[in-house]
Amino acid sequence: MFKRQTTGSVICSSCGVLVGVNDLQCYNCYRRNPGLWGFAPLLRSLGGDMGFVPFVIGTCVVLFALTLLASRGDIGMGGLFTLFSPSRQSLFLFGASGAIPVFVADRWWTVLSASWLHGGALHILFNMMWVRQLAPPTATLYGPGRMVIIYTAAGVAGFALSSFAGAYLPNILFLRGGQFTVGASASIFGLLGALVYYGRRSGSRAVGSEALTYALMLGVFGFIMPGVDNYAHAGGFGGGYLAAQLLDPLKPERIDHIAIAVACLAASVLAVIASVLHGFQFF
Repeated sequence: MFKRQTTGSVICSSCGVLVGVNDLQCYNCYRRNPGLWGFAPLLRSLGGDMGFVPFVIGTCVVLFALTLLASRGDIGMGGLFTLFSPSRQSLFLFGASGAIPVFVADRWWTVLSASWLHGGALHILFNMMWVRQLAPPTATLYGPGRMVIIYTAAGVAGFALSSFAGAYLPNILFLRGGQFTVGASASIFGLLGALVYYGRRSGSRAVGSEALTYALMLGVFGFIMPGVDNYAHAGGFGGGYLAAQLLDPLKPERIDHIAIAVACLAASVLAVIASVLHGFQFF
């Protein structure tokens, strides 16, 4: 299963036609090294998203458990939306973003790490359900590499906007910048933004309208429910839409998109590690 294929034919990792495992270029979509050095069958066995969904869910669950342990008993149990909520100190330690971490503590890299943290059991449950719902179709339309880039860029854009708003913009009704903020929802809105752009770029009204409906529904929910970071949602949607526009879903995914996606995931992991190492000085 984990063996590298060195002979025979494989499915092009971009367009799905049959190519030689050692072909330098796909004759159909012109992608370079369509067999991914013989690892294409292994990656395809992980699914259309190349295992991104289980990676996100597994990483977020592990980090959620670690933040609960680091809370040292200071765990919220007061209500449905605060059930099993880690302490603010533990979230800060592992890389929460917002005006205070970014502009007071100079932890600018937390715009990368905050997407992997969650503030409660219900928070992580709903976010992981949306990741499972939206990541595979986005990977189908853009390719798994570009989907990861969009997911990461949207998270960075969302938390950067929220942190800036929390530090410099006044509160307007339910539109408040985040002082401390976490969650995968900025990246989730980025996937919705990418699907909306795909609908407009390709003329597929079904994809674009359904994604826009979801975005509006979740946006309205964010204004109704207290404590929702609407700036992060708006920044994530805009970041995902812009990243999708730059990546152009009607062009085939390239090998460098896979490399950039791996770099995005590595940078996210390093951001969490940097947060923990830097955060110990505050405790």
